[in-house]
Amino acid sequence: MTADLLRRPAVVTIAVVLVYIVAFANVLVGTLVLLSRYRVGSGAVLAVSLLGAAIILVGLLLVAVASGIARGSRLSRILASVYLGILMSLHLATLLTTDGWDWSAAVQFALGAFVLTALWAPPAARHFVRDVPTPADPRSAAP
Repeated sequence: MTADLLRRPAVVTIAVVLVYIVAFANVLVGTLVLLSRYRVGSGAVLAVSLLGAAIILVGLLLVAVASGIARGSRLSRILASVYLGILMSLHLATLLTTDGWDWSAAVQFALGAFVLTALWAPPAARHFVRDVPTPADPRSAAP
């Protein structure tokens, strides 16, 4: 194996950095949305609380799969795509149900779309499709 075959494309590195940024930003925004339940009417407290908690949870799940993306795990890329889709729908719900979080939800929505594009761009896609044999793989053993 040469170093060129194992080298991670720049698009994947950028995607990993953006996944971490988006994930931690979502945890922060989710915390702020959760705390904003004290500023809404009594009828919207449950909805805002659940929305904030869901944003925090999915943001933490996104942090968990980011290292797998860096290693080239196909499952991590799929999970990150699912989590980003969930986060984007939560931010859309935030845009529709709350007044004070329009700018933040819009920025998070745009960042999520950008990360999804970076994860599924052709250079990144080739990195995740590549079958790299591991030393424990019997096919890589010399005959």
